Amino acid sequence: MNEKPRYDSHVAAPGSSWLGIARRIPVSRVLGAAALVAGITSTATAQSSGNGFLFEQPAGSLTLGGGYAHASAGSDIFSFTTDQLSVNKSDFSGMTVGADLAIRVAPRFDIVLGTSYSGTSTPSSYRHLVDQNNQEITQTTEFRRVPVMVSLKAYLADRGRSVGRFAWVPSRFAPYVGVGGGAMWYRFRQHGDFVDANTSNVFTSDLNSSNWAPAAQGLAGLDFTLTPHLALTGEAKYIWAHGKLSDSFSGFDNIDLSGLSTTIGLTFRY
Repeated sequence: MNEKPRYDSHVAAPGSSWLGIARRIPVSRVLGAAALVAGITSTATAQSSGNGFLFEQPAGSLTLGGGYAHASAGSDIFSFTTDQLSVNKSDFSGMTVGADLAIRVAPRFDIVLGTSYSGTSTPSSYRHLVDQNNQEITQTTEFRRVPVMVSLKAYLADRGRSVGRFAWVPSRFAPYVGVGGGAMWYRFRQHGDFVDANTSNVFTSDLNSSNWAPAAQGLAGLDFTLTPHLALTGEAKYIWAHGKLSDSFSGFDNIDLSGLSTTIGLTFRY
């Protein structure tokens, strides 16, 4: 008598193994796993595409930049130097580098601690005088400025928006203005050969004046978001400051340390 084939109850029939396993898995677990995969994929996509922060808006930022610092050079020490020596007023302006550390205190307001450095060194000679050997009388003029400022920066529009409870998306453009105060360290130095105005004798000297002076500033700028954590920042800043000259330059008024600087840099949000 022919008997029908028998299959072990622990061994699935050919072609039905995956179907049997699928039937034994609860539907709720399948849906839960699908939701988890979708969530992970969505998070990874948001991170890679730069759509925003996952948990909270940034607490502050660090900006590193560089540009050009124009010196007003409006006091009489600059007028005397450009009149007597082969130095132009523009020679006191030059490149600048700086850093700003910002701390968010309100949705549109930051407190910013910032500093920068600008300096020039210009070789020169007397415009109308030569020595007894008919040689030029040469010297070098240095002018350096280092402001250390605390400012209040106000954004003119919301710099980002919250999405749900856990994501914050920065705005593409974020313009701002600000005011601040602090102090500026400066050095004005002339070293080389000079002519005594009373005797017309040529002498060698190193004339140096350096000190701190109170300063105030106004600024305006724009953040352009590159990624959630990184922005390109352009800024214009004007600083007002005057400092007292040392005895090396007795007879001159206070030195004008004011000027306009324009910079571009990278802002790192944290």
